[in-house]
Amino acid sequence: MKKYFGGCDVGSTYTKAVILDEDGGIVAQTTLRSKINSEISATKAMEEVIAQVPDLSGPRDLAYLVGTGYGRNKVPFADENISEISCHAMGVHVTDPSVLAIIDIGGQDVKGISIGQDGTVKNFAMNDKCAAGTGRFYEAMANAFEMSLPEFSDLSLSAKNVIPITAQCTVFAESEVITLVGDGKPMGEIAAGIQMAVAKRCFVMAKKAGATDRITLTGGCAKNRGLKQAIERVLRIKVAELKTDPQLMGALGAAEFARKKGSATGRRVFAAAQEA
Repeated sequence: MKKYFGGCDVGSTYTKAVILDEDGGIVAQTTLRSKINSEISATKAMEEVIAQVPDLSGPRDLAYLVGTGYGRNKVPFADENISEISCHAMGVHVTDPSVLAIIDIGGQDVKGISIGQDGTVKNFAMNDKCAAGTGRFYEAMANAFEMSLPEFSDLSLSAKNVIPITAQCTVFAESEVITLVGDGKPMGEIAAGIQMAVAKRCFVMAKKAGATDRITLTGGCAKNRGLKQAIERVLRIKVAELKTDPQLMGALGAAEFARKKGSATGRRVFAAAQEA
């Protein structure tokens, strides 16, 4: 019987799950909005990916399951949980081993991560004291512009100038943006100012982590084309685009850890043999 390995990344905003086969290929994946209860989020995500694999009837059929993210301790049936920092590093490593640095923009924090040649974490820095520059921040900005997140992410791409956003707090930044919009300032240039402000925060986190080599973005904000452009300007380096959805990196890394650990002597397989 084929063996499958799972990773479940329970984030503050979105929950992601991935199932790998024995060769490390992705056979199932999902991303859904997190509920207030992390266990409910994890259960729903695992139900969705399990349903995509005919050989599986439930999480217990997985050879090994690793939980990660904000709610990693709440993943039902998980064999263990591993830090999202380690999981993002491993997820990026198996996707593109040439990438040695990550800027991970989550719902509530921003991380700079430096990766070793084997996918382990060399160093990291995290800004989790303020929501500015996070996924929540971008949701607030999109609401201020009365736009969807995808619409807002592209707004700055055609801007010829940048209107600086001076506020460092999400609440004050939102108020500043609303005032600028009300004054009739070009919306694209305001958006460019927002993107540049976040890019500078990302630059600080990346430098603190010692991330100077080939770099990529992970998390939902990695899909923000305006932010990617701003980061490239600030870092003066091309940001590598991953072939696999960057929002899945934590779950993918968790699943890869599960695959490495879920050998023939893995806990579930061993327990089943004992019962027999």
